Amino acid sequence: MDEFELIERYFAKVGPLRNDVALGVGDDAALLTVPAGHELVACTDTLVDGRHFPVGTRADDVGWRALAVNLSDLAAMGAAPAWATLALTLPAIDEDWLEGFVSGFAALATAHQVALVGGDTTRGPLTITVQALGLLPCGSALRRSGARPGDLIYVTGWPGDAAAGLALIEGRLAGQGADRGALEGKFRRPEPRVSFGQRLRGVASAAIDVSDGLAQDLGRLASASGVAATIRAAELPLSRALYALAGEARARDFALGGGDDYELLFTVPPAARAALAAVSGSAGAPACHCIGEIGAGRGVRVLGERGELPVPRGWDHFLP
Repeated sequence: MDEFELIERYFAKVGPLRNDVALGVGDDAALLTVPAGHELVACTDTLVDGRHFPVGTRADDVGWRALAVNLSDLAAMGAAPAWATLALTLPAIDEDWLEGFVSGFAALATAHQVALVGGDTTRGPLTITVQALGLLPCGSALRRSGARPGDLIYVTGWPGDAAAGLALIEGRLAGQGADRGALEGKFRRPEPRVSFGQRLRGVASAAIDVSDGLAQDLGRLASASGVAATIRAAELPLSRALYALAGEARARDFALGGGDDYELLFTVPPAARAALAAVSGSAGAPACHCIGEIGAGRGVRVLGERGELPVPRGWDHFLP
């Protein structure tokens, strides 16, 4: 099988048929139609075998994650996903692996109406780069730079679960049964908060997705907004499974510094709390937890019952 046969067999028809795709996979470039009154939102993430997921991870989980991490970026901007491109570097053509990878990628693409419209394949160490493209009404994007003193800080879901799941897979945390399965599942197949991100337009003042650790990503939001952020440790949402396997102190460290959650971290002015209650109470909305507040100054601090706590460092590709 050559490169072009590979593309035709596995990638020519991934995702739904969309009327806004004038030309998709198979030509030198895609032709896409952006509706009037909308802005195009673009993001790109690369996953490297053994760096972003353990060597030997199931191919369908790799395919799912490769798209999920990009959809999470679109969710943090409040965008509706539309299209994706895929650059896939493979050590060799493994048809069983490709079948699994495409099944995971396509399952999430279909769920969020994302059409695969182009990309590239080449030979080398296993590396996956996805560009996701989305749409939103002009001027409505959520940004990191809108938080103001007095705003409340919220996070969706249960931060720390995915990091604990990876720790279980790698043997840095012990546990069995349903709790282990639940935490590993959060790492293997994160659920990007796509619909909820769109509902936050006009409600949240700033937003970011949690990819490198809650505290570190909150620091990025605070820096972009020119404010300080305070997390109340007692308000951190810890899932039952995380608490059971890690204990309170380690669970809190996973929640603050673990990363890989792909939850939404956002700020809301006090006057918009009723609007947030309305969108968070709608069908299919994730759990939302208020974990702190924005103030004047710089940086992030975590307050415990007896004073300030250390802030765990999150993920950085270029630190040891």
